[in-house]
Amino acid sequence: MSRESTESEIDSPAANTDRSTAPDHDEVDYLSREVNLLKPSTPFMRDHLKIIWAGFIAWALLTFGPPVLTYFAPATMTAQLPVIGFPAHYFLVAVLSPTSSLVLAFVYSRKRDQLDRRYGIDHAASKSRSKSEGEAAVTDGGSVE
Repeated sequence: MSRESTESEIDSPAANTDRSTAPDHDEVDYLSREVNLLKPSTPFMRDHLKIIWAGFIAWALLTFGPPVLTYFAPATMTAQLPVIGFPAHYFLVAVLSPTSSLVLAFVYSRKRDQLDRRYGIDHAASKSRSKSEGEAAVTDGGSVE
């Protein structure tokens, strides 16, 4: 990385106007940045955290919604569905929860890909760069000797 950007440079309006350029992303030293879920230090982290929180809220509603609705509206949720003959709460827990988890995983991956394109992050380039330099990935962050 050529130089370390300060937080004021990253948060400046000039840096936020065009986030599609790769050099802006390359100038940020993400490894030296503090990771704080309540106050992210870079625009990329802020946008990624928005995606994570939106997915978490949707997951919580879809997972815990049917049992809570069954508690507050037992007559409606225990009524038989006309077509399949199952109680509504059983159908929602058995079908909606697992299906919504798969859909949320797909949506997250699409949003993350959009975010990577927006900030110019190219995972293929980093893989080819590490292969061309002769570096192997190690789990502890060290290098292969």
